[in-house]
Amino acid sequence: MLAGTRRADPKISPNWRVALEKTLKVVSSGVVVLATMKIHAIAFDADDTLWHNEDHFAATEDAFAEMMAPWATEEEARQALFSVETQNLDLFGYGVKAFTLSMIEAAMELSAGSISSADLGILLERGKSMLERPAELLPGVAEVLHDLHGTHHLILITKGDLHHQERKVQGSGVAHFFNAIEVVTEKNMATYRRIAVAHHIDPTEFVMVGNSIKSDILPVVELGGFGIHIPYEFTWAHEKVSSHATPQNEPGARMWELTSIKEVPALIEALRT
Repeated sequence: MLAGTRRADPKISPNWRVALEKTLKVVSSGVVVLATMKIHAIAFDADDTLWHNEDHFAATEDAFAEMMAPWATEEEARQALFSVETQNLDLFGYGVKAFTLSMIEAAMELSAGSISSADLGILLERGKSMLERPAELLPGVAEVLHDLHGTHHLILITKGDLHHQERKVQGSGVAHFFNAIEVVTEKNMATYRRIAVAHHIDPTEFVMVGNSIKSDILPVVELGGFGIHIPYEFTWAHEKVSSHATPQNEPGARMWELTSIKEVPALIEALRT
């Protein structure tokens, strides 16, 4: 399902204009001047950047907390689930399947094994329902990718369960806009370095667009590239970072923050001017 069919707004919000005008005048030793930067590749995160995702997890977590009411408060249930998810990351990785297994484990722990098989079955069905949901594009995504396709080397970089991610990508209707699609188990500097080498990309000419500062932005910036952060309504606790790591939209910055993916083409063009 395509969400949003209007053309992308070519205008950048006023605060961006001010920051960009200052950037054009910045010349500082050791700092890459964004006004003269060369952009070889633009990479996009998938979940919560191109299509809705975390809201499905949030809704299921609400249902889980409600089910745990006989044994725990809402906050206790949420904390227990997050704790189990975190402990299982190395074993299960990311995605709906890992989340579903962690829900079942947390439910058994909170109930001391007394939860019914029927309730466990409900949690399992919630997980299956999440897996079956088609990718629902965020507003402006198809138009933005269409605008950038052909003039830039586009890469889709998403982490999670391979089978589920591939299904979402193929069902999204936007796979053909990308020159390459990478499904990875983790997003860190080593992963981005590997992708850059594989696609013959100089990290200093690489831009990553995503909703997670921790996974999408900081590793790329540390590698020497640039990050465009587009916040999503929901953020998994594991992906949150301290406020000092957030984009400041200042001259010479390597991290920028937009309110919508619709602003990406205009920002890219402005940075290359």
